[in-house]
Amino acid sequence: MIDDFLLRAGLAGFAVAMAGGPLGCLIVWRRMAYFGDALAHGALLGVVLGLAAGIDPQLGTGALALAMALLLILARRRRRLASDTLLGILSHGALAAGLVGASLMAAFNADLLAYLFGDILAVGRADLYWILGAGALALGALGLAWRPLVAGTVHEELAIAEGLKVDRANLLLMLAMAAFVAVAMKAVGVLLTTAMLILPAAAARRFARSPEEMAGFASLAGVLSVILGLAGAVAFDIPAGPSIVLAALVLFAAGSSLPDRLKS
Repeated sequence: MIDDFLLRAGLAGFAVAMAGGPLGCLIVWRRMAYFGDALAHGALLGVVLGLAAGIDPQLGTGALALAMALLLILARRRRRLASDTLLGILSHGALAAGLVGASLMAAFNADLLAYLFGDILAVGRADLYWILGAGALALGALGLAWRPLVAGTVHEELAIAEGLKVDRANLLLMLAMAAFVAVAMKAVGVLLTTAMLILPAAAARRFARSPEEMAGFASLAGVLSVILGLAGAVAFDIPAGPSIVLAALVLFAAGSSLPDRLKS
């Protein structure tokens, strides 16, 4: 019989993996890993602001991630700074502000490591409902915008010429990323959120023949990483969040080492 806490952790991890699969593929295709890092690092500041405002920390995280995403889009259009420079400023600035804010909140210091590296085994019933809801929101946003997002990834100007609403799709992508950051923080923490986007998608890339196949395989790789990571955490008494990411890394390395005849 599976313990309740482990069942909740598994369901939460599966929700993160299912949402992270297609979203991670878009991040890989668009080379937006640093963008995801900036949103993830800002999550800690979102937690601090949420607690200071007396609202759910995950709601504060999602709101701040969305605000940062919109700010980055506006700033990139003005082209006053190179994209990587702007991302670096916002990413590390938000992380530093979050750490300073956390140090000023005595009650928060005890949970700092849980926010940095995740505490999926401590997911409660209310947390699970939140994670499932936000994961469904992310998947729904991606589902509505999937075709223009894929077409815009290949050639944005051509997609616009074909009448696809690329700007609206990009906005939905930002909404999905904000929702994902809010839920993944509970599972793997602020510092490892981007890894749950990149590693499953990178592992799936070598086996997929279409964008949809890659998205499906990435979700499957994420789910398998959650199962292996939780099993390792329980068996060896190690942190669950880093264990899940390490399992995803092992899957990527194993897939990369397969001979071509086994991958065809």
